[in-house]
Amino acid sequence: MTENPLPEATMQPQEPPVEPPQENVVPSKRRRRRWPWVLGALATLAVLFVFFISSVTLLDYTESTPFCSLCHVMYPERTAYDNSPHSRVECGTCHVGPGVMAAVKAKLANARYVWVYPLKLYEKPIPSPIKSLRPTTIICEQCHWPQKFYTERLSIIPDYAQDEQNSLTQTELLLKTGGGAQGAGLGRGIHWHIENPVYYIATDEKRQDIAWVQAEYDGAITEYISTDSTLTPKDIAQAEKRKMDCVDCHNRATHIFNNPATSLNEAMASGSIPADLPFIKQYGSEVLTKSYASEAEATAAIAGVADLYKTQHADIYSARQGDVETAVAGLQAIFAKNAFPFMNVNWESHPDNIGHKDFPGCFRCHDGKHLSSDNKAIRLECNICHSIPQVAGPGQPLPAIPVASAAEPETHRSTTWLAEHRYKFDTSCESCHTVDNPGGSDNSSFCSNSACHASEWKYVGLDAPKVRELSAPPTVPSKGVPNPVPHPISATTDCQTCHGPDKVKPYPENHSAFTSDMCTGCHQTALKEGAAAPGAAPAIPHQLAGMGECKNCHAAGGIKPWPANHAAFTPDICTNCHKADQPGVVPGAAPAIPHLVSGGMGECQSCHGADAVKPWPANHAAFTPDLCTNCHALSQPSTAPEAAPDDEDSEGETQGPPTIPHNLTGRDDCLACHNPTGGIKPAPADHAGRTSDQCQTCHQPKA
Repeated sequence: MTENPLPEATMQPQEPPVEPPQENVVPSKRRRRRWPWVLGALATLAVLFVFFISSVTLLDYTESTPFCSLCHVMYPERTAYDNSPHSRVECGTCHVGPGVMAAVKAKLANARYVWVYPLKLYEKPIPSPIKSLRPTTIICEQCHWPQKFYTERLSIIPDYAQDEQNSLTQTELLLKTGGGAQGAGLGRGIHWHIENPVYYIATDEKRQDIAWVQAEYDGAITEYISTDSTLTPKDIAQAEKRKMDCVDCHNRATHIFNNPATSLNEAMASGSIPADLPFIKQYGSEVLTKSYASEAEATAAIAGVADLYKTQHADIYSARQGDVETAVAGLQAIFAKNAFPFMNVNWESHPDNIGHKDFPGCFRCHDGKHLSSDNKAIRLECNICHSIPQVAGPGQPLPAIPVASAAEPETHRSTTWLAEHRYKFDTSCESCHTVDNPGGSDNSSFCSNSACHASEWKYVGLDAPKVRELSAPPTVPSKGVPNPVPHPISATTDCQTCHGPDKVKPYPENHSAFTSDMCTGCHQTALKEGAAAPGAAPAIPHQLAGMGECKNCHAAGGIKPWPANHAAFTPDICTNCHKADQPGVVPGAAPAIPHLVSGGMGECQSCHGADAVKPWPANHAAFTPDLCTNCHALSQPSTAPEAAPDDEDSEGETQGPPTIPHNLTGRDDCLACHNPTGGIKPAPADHAGRTSDQCQTCHQPKA
């Protein structure tokens, strides 16, 4: 059987099957339109990428040293930069710092230089960007680790004199950079400021005059105000207070313009300028310290040093022409690195806060006159930041520097000790220090250090009125107890002998009109005349015969020289402090003269001169008869009594040289009869070698 098909009216026509597209079939118009968009997008991305890379490269270039030094006005900064410790650090690293926004702000802020420089609307010299620099925590700490502790570093500072030999004096000290954390037992030295917050108020644009300081240490906050400050409490409250950071000291870490004297000393020490070339320090200093209108003028003037040698030292120039030319080139290089007349730039145009000699530097705060409310000063003490300088003069070896210092006495912990110590100098100082020539500068002792006393410390306030009030002895009348007098006082004692201005131990200025009676009204002594106080002036172990005699033996270069500050003393001054133990000859004093003296220096020299029978010490060479008899007393009267023929008294004691029992007419040659080696009546053996004149100096005819 077959199924009945559906009626034709109900049957639907069937669509033909869809054939898959063939590969060679042409795409539709819509599909063809997509490719330009894709290609355009890719091209846009490529352009944007190139633009991005170019922009970043350009931005990076604008922070580079070559770009920043394109303008001629920046030539001084570029030259200093090339000779600095940061010569491999790009300008933008410090002047812009990291971050895109910082770079954009820097470009916008400095866009004005595009017309300022071409139109010459800039200052000469270009001011340092003191306020526009970003914080050092962002800039400096990109490379430097603030918690780093630095051990002591030896620094040797050469100084050549302006003499023919360029005499070298060297000063050495240990720099105590320090740093680190107090919790680790560190936090000391110069980098103490890193861990301990310090704020200050500067009253000038370059931050050289600091009137107010606030320091936090061990949980306590202390304010210090300069004695020169005119700030009121209201001014202080309203003033901008800056927190101290790296650039407050390291403000010239890169763009350094050195003092020509420093540069010349360093060049001579390194050998780039021959240090043994006579007069080079003198001539070099003269040309480097002058002002010049242009670099060309300076170069020509420095070249003239060679002409000085040609005309004034032809022998030196002939023998050392090469060294002269080397020295001239070295001097020109020093000038070229540190002075730029076209921009008014030299070593003085930009203060350098490292150190405290050429500029205030450390002494902006540590000048001894920034005082707290309880009159404590910001400490002015050398050995906080470096050891006490040791000085070696020409031809002297450098002395040893102790690494560890002894414990300070309590007096030395006073915050105004440097101002006080000149008033508190006494014999107790000798327990730790050598004290010869105190206050001098001949380096003969700790207390005559030329690094301290031969320098002009113009930025220190030791003589500021308020500091003097705190450090000088109490005024009169006083609520304090006057110091006792450590020596006897007699009716003839004149206090001003030792205590006047510029004397051994000067008194305060307000004592200048005081008399001795006024002095002893407050200052008492328990010592009686003739009593020796511990540490008092040594007693005189011999007879006194006036000031002339004192100077002969005790002046500079004498047998037993006195201190340099006694040079102007008179006899009365000496005997005020130095008392004679005995009025005459004492044991251990100069030997007595065992024979008569018949007058004249000739006799003394006959037997006691150099290479004579009984020579005197070499330092007696210039002594006169009066000088000899000042110390050497006569044991016999100047005219001997008539002696027995054998010149012995009944007890056999020698009375003096025997007299000559005959006249000398025709018999003045003593050696004819009295030659010690075989005469008729030979003289004693120790008279060998004496001449007739020497014999007759002591032996006189009887009649």
